[in-house]
Amino acid sequence: MTGARILFSSIRKVYRRDVALSSFSLAIEAGEFVTLLGPSGSGKTTALNILAGFTAASGGTLGVDGKSILDLPPEKREIGMVFQGYSLFPHMTVAQNVAFPLALRRVAKSEIARRVGEALEMVRLGSFGARMPNELSGGQRQRVAFARAVVFRPRVLLMDEPLGALDLKLREAMQLEIKRYHAELGCTVIFVTHDQGEALALSDRIAVMTDGEIAQVGTPAEIYDRPDSQYVAEFVGRINVFPGQRRPGNRIEIPDLGLTAALPDTVAGAAAETVNMCVRPEDVEIVGPADASGMLACDATVEEAYFLGDTVSYSVALAAGRRITVEHQRRASTPIMPAGSRLRLGIRMSSAHYFPAV
Repeated sequence: MTGARILFSSIRKVYRRDVALSSFSLAIEAGEFVTLLGPSGSGKTTALNILAGFTAASGGTLGVDGKSILDLPPEKREIGMVFQGYSLFPHMTVAQNVAFPLALRRVAKSEIARRVGEALEMVRLGSFGARMPNELSGGQRQRVAFARAVVFRPRVLLMDEPLGALDLKLREAMQLEIKRYHAELGCTVIFVTHDQGEALALSDRIAVMTDGEIAQVGTPAEIYDRPDSQYVAEFVGRINVFPGQRRPGNRIEIPDLGLTAALPDTVAGAAAETVNMCVRPEDVEIVGPADASGMLACDATVEEAYFLGDTVSYSVALAAGRRITVEHQRRASTPIMPAGSRLRLGIRMSSAHYFPAV
């Protein structure tokens, strides 16, 4: 099975006065795993449903391998889909559920039996064909839904929040399974989620969405390490924000840190007088008196500590009153600092991001 190339071009969707998608454009290469990531109402599921044929676009073009599909009904698009709620037929066995797309396509019974067997073996449920859906765990039902979505060998697979109903351990296990399925099948996958961890772990590329538009497209590392906007930086990962004021000579003054620094070229030309400096919690370290080489040193007071196993997340107050978050890698022998503890921080300025305040 090989994937198909998908091209959304200026796709719009309007519900009366509400704009669900505004000029949505995205090229997805054959065999690529692309995640649409965003909060509720950002338009990610609308884009997926337009591709599946469940929702009509209000404008724009949509092509698969260079051919327009907007006028095709869902059953003619040959696209597989996995839903959060599994959507298994409760009165059918596992094998009958998986066979359903093939029966609709009038595939010969002998071929159906062979393909169903292959699909169930792929999801490691080869001996579960005679069971009913209510006899399965949540993870097993999700794997049956996946087998049903790929049994007819679609070149495009859509997954709409497929892990949202699973507990944390099962979600992590299913992420590994999905990566394995994608490697085996080679189809093009479009995955919808609001979970940044899923997006970072699974994707070749991520399209971060907001208000019916794409805010940024890039690899997981590009999105996390080089966000184009404060919205992307805050939505993907956590961020500490330090408000600053533009000063002559393309410099920024950050009162909370008692610092004046040069603005990068990406922000220097912006018109905004207020510019925010953003630093991820892992780029703020707890240091000793002589350990802040190459970093901006400052004093802080612990306000709260959150034990997370291998790390401790500290909420600390700087001398100027700004509260920030510090992620501290923990060893078994390292005590957790209580509220009121004084500590020295080193901020890795080379990892800072600067964005015009909005």
